[in-house]
Amino acid sequence: MTTLIPPIRLGVNVDHVATIRNARGGDLPDPVRAAQLACAAGADGITAHLREDRRHIRDSDMRRLREQLTVPLNFEMAATDEMVAIALEHRPHAACLVPERREERTTEGGLDVIGGGIDLAHKVEKLGAADIRVSLFVAPDADQIARAADIGAAVIELHTGAWCELIAAGESDKAEAELARLLAAAGQGSALGLEIHAGHGLDYATAEVMAGVAAVRELNIGHFLIGESIFVGLEGAIRHMRTAMARGRARLGAPQAA
Repeated sequence: MTTLIPPIRLGVNVDHVATIRNARGGDLPDPVRAAQLACAAGADGITAHLREDRRHIRDSDMRRLREQLTVPLNFEMAATDEMVAIALEHRPHAACLVPERREERTTEGGLDVIGGGIDLAHKVEKLGAADIRVSLFVAPDADQIARAADIGAAVIELHTGAWCELIAAGESDKAEAELARLLAAAGQGSALGLEIHAGHGLDYATAEVMAGVAAVRELNIGHFLIGESIFVGLEGAIRHMRTAMARGRARLGAPQAA
């Protein structure tokens, strides 16, 4: 019997378009326009992180994204009562719960699902009851992944940042070990019935590797694509990324499901 490989999706994060806008003030560049261009270029979905300090995406951005997008919107958010209320108001396709600290430049590390206790479980339940697909952004840690399944998450997004940083630092042995952790985590999560996504720090080369992991169904990429768009345009960056992902998927050597 031939095993079909599920297709892999690309989610594009538009946070850093908003970062550029906010550096000067005003309304330009518009992250909603960037989201629309990304979709036209081949993005399967859009991710936006409404931080508690509103350092990039604004509440009005989330409203406009929800109203104007024709693809799934992934609302990246801290696991707080305020953000749950906003998610319930806008009803995005998905909500990805991430750790958040005011002093960090970007999301650092995975969510402590175990430490989140019953409060986190209740938030997952509340979002799920509103037909919002709940994803938890986690490190490739077996105990955290098991707990994510226990509390009813539909998806885990594996934090690939540590792996990408090790590659960039030229620490190949440590990078291989971290990749092995990611592969094991993807297998574990899939066996538990979780859909597997991956993201953070991915570029063309690392996205190609992740796309070659059969269990991974979606990559979420923002900073690299927005940076690349300075040189090749947003459409060009996304098309290059889709090509890299297709190469990775093709290496699995099995037919892909439609």
